Amino acid sequence: MSELLLDAQNLVKRYGSVEALRGASFQARAGEVTALIGDNGAGKSTLVKCLSGAEQPTSGSILLDGSEVVLDSPTTARRMGIETVYQDLAVAPELDPAANLFLGREIHRKGILGKLGMLDKKEMKRQAVEEFQRLGVTLQSTDVPIGSLSGGQRQSVAVARSVVWASKVVFMDEPTAALGVVQRERVLDVIKKVRDKGIAVVLISHNMPEVLSVADRIEVLRLGKRVARFTGADTKLEDLVAAMTGALVQEEAA
Repeated sequence: MSELLLDAQNLVKRYGSVEALRGASFQARAGEVTALIGDNGAGKSTLVKCLSGAEQPTSGSILLDGSEVVLDSPTTARRMGIETVYQDLAVAPELDPAANLFLGREIHRKGILGKLGMLDKKEMKRQAVEEFQRLGVTLQSTDVPIGSLSGGQRQSVAVARSVVWASKVVFMDEPTAALGVVQRERVLDVIKKVRDKGIAVVLISHNMPEVLSVADRIEVLRLGKRVARFTGADTKLEDLVAAMTGALVQEEAA
């Protein structure tokens, strides 16, 4: 069994009188794709926000590499090796792919020019091209604004940016939403390459056939609580639907 990297235990999240998470648990392992699924309102977004530092749970514990951690901000989560690819990509459309890859982590030139704030764009581009090649990300050009690239290419750059900086866990929120068939397959190939690096990939998706095609493990949320866990290779679509709708509840998943 792969190494357990992320272990969330009995998370509760309240917004006033609304309880978005009701003792939710979740696990992600190194070198595996774990899909997090559930119907609208199941608590997926809230859980991911708690595990990526965007929100803090009301109660419960989060363990990373076996040690309890407090993820009080996305910056803290990133410092601990946790990155997130949001559904809206959060890219800067007017910047080129290399600049997006190093957004917030720019390389400055050496000497006095660097102290004056001048960036080493040549070195950033060299490293970016190297990382894109390593991940199998094919771009029509690395010199144009990312906003002029196709949806699949923009998504691939967003995934690559998180992968380059993540050392433990990458959350991917609907990474293939609104993409065509060819673009979707390209992004799924990148996800598999990320997994093969030994990083724990958490895939949040409503596309059940896609989940079954790429996930090693599947965890199902319903009404703010984990209700089922599956192994990807041994699971059928009807099993997932039954768990999401409440027709199937695995007691041990709670």
